[in-house]
Amino acid sequence: MKKTLARWLDSDVGYSFRTSPVAIGAALIALACVFCAVFAGWVSPHNPFDLATLELGDARLPPAWSAEGSSKYLLGTDDQGRDILSAVIYGARISLIVGVVSVLLSITVGVLFGLLAGFLGGWLDSFLMRVCDVMLSFPPILVALLIAGVGRALFPGAHESLAFGVLIISISLTGWVQYARTVRGSTLVERNKEYVQAARVTGVAPLRIMLRHVLPNVMGPVMVLATIQVATAIITEATLSFLGVGVPPTSPSLGTLISIGNQYLFSGEWWITVFPGLMLVLIALSVNLLGDWLRDALNPRLR
Repeated sequence: MKKTLARWLDSDVGYSFRTSPVAIGAALIALACVFCAVFAGWVSPHNPFDLATLELGDARLPPAWSAEGSSKYLLGTDDQGRDILSAVIYGARISLIVGVVSVLLSITVGVLFGLLAGFLGGWLDSFLMRVCDVMLSFPPILVALLIAGVGRALFPGAHESLAFGVLIISISLTGWVQYARTVRGSTLVERNKEYVQAARVTGVAPLRIMLRHVLPNVMGPVMVLATIQVATAIITEATLSFLGVGVPPTSPSLGTLISIGNQYLFSGEWWITVFPGLMLVLIALSVNLLGDWLRDALNPRLR
C-alpha cells in the first residue's frame, strides 16, 4: 500500500496533485464530506430520524450563537425539532449515495455502448449514436419527472420504497450518453493503432481486444467526466427532491431539506434552508475542482 502510494506521488499526476493547493484543498473538503456522510451515525450529535427523540417544543430554534439558540443544537432545528447539523450530515449521505451510484451505472452503460459503437462501427455505431442524439434532446429533469410520474402511477403505494431506484434510474438514463460519445471517439482513434492491429493479426478475439487493450486506454477521459458528473448528479438529485419527486421527507436528502426550509426562509428561519444549501455547494464545488484538476493533469499538452 505504501509503495503504491509512493509510486503514485512520484508520477506526473501525483506531482501535479502535490503542487496544486486547489486540488489538495478540494480533496480534503471532499474527503471530509464523504467521511461525515459514511460515518453519520458516529459523527452527528443526534439521530434526526429517531421520532422518539424529537421534541416539537424545540422546533425552529435558531443556531447556538443566536440569543434564542441552544447549545444542544449547533446549527438550530427545523420545523419538526430535528437538529439541522445532524440532518445535513445524514442528508449528505443520501445525496452522495444517489450521485455516486447513478454515475457508476451511467459509466457501465455508456462505456459498454461506446466501446461497441467505436470498435465495431457499421450499422451498430449509427444506431447507437442516433439513440444518443435522441436522449440528448430531452432535458434530464424532464426525463426524471416523467419516470417519477410513471412510477407513482404503476406503484402508487410503494413510492417511498422505490424513491431511491427512481432517482438513480432517472439520472442515469440521460447521463450514460456523454460517456458513450466520449468512449466512442477515443475508441475510433485507438482501434487504428498498431497494438490493436497486431492483436487482430495474431487472432485475438474482438471482445478480448476491446476489454484488455482498448478499454484501459480510453478510461482517462471517462475518469475526468465521472468526477464532474458526480457533482452534476448530486445537484440533479437535490433539484428533483426540491420539486417533491425525490426521497421522502422521512429520510430527507439535502434537496428535501432545502425544500422543507424554503417555506420558512422569508419568515426569519433562514438556517433551515441555508445550511443544507451550503453543504450542497461545498460538495459540488470540491468535486468540480477535483474534476478540473484531473482534466489538466491527464492532458499531456499541459504537462
